[in-house]
Amino acid sequence: MTRDAVLAEARAWIGTPYRHQASVKGAGCDCLGLLRGVWRAVYGGEPERPPAYSMDWDEVARGEVLMQAATRHMMRREVGEMDAGDVILFRMRDGAVAKHLGICSGGSASFIHAYARHGVVESPLSTPWRRRIAGVFAFPGNS
Repeated sequence: MTRDAVLAEARAWIGTPYRHQASVKGAGCDCLGLLRGVWRAVYGGEPERPPAYSMDWDEVARGEVLMQAATRHMMRREVGEMDAGDVILFRMRDGAVAKHLGICSGGSASFIHAYARHGVVESPLSTPWRRRIAGVFAFPGNS
């Protein structure tokens, strides 16, 4: 498995409409659905199925559901080591749980993510996004 395969599959999802809890290329997905779809295409199956989740994820219980799942199935990397094909987790507010993610697409300059009201897009990894990075993870086999 290569970073190129992850990146090519993530780019194939660009234009997919935003649909909460969905994971169907061209029909709809959210940020986790994008990651699940890329994982299925590259590995042939998902490492685990996520439970149903609300738009606020686990903010009330303060659980780090995404961070814990990423730690179980991927290799943690330092932000300075971020490379194309890595998964980036974001905290949307200071002190909040990590509840958004994307796939690094341009070294450390851009990322692909499913964003409410926009669908799957490639965005610059601008300073406001960089400040929100909670963790960076490599897919299995990408070190």
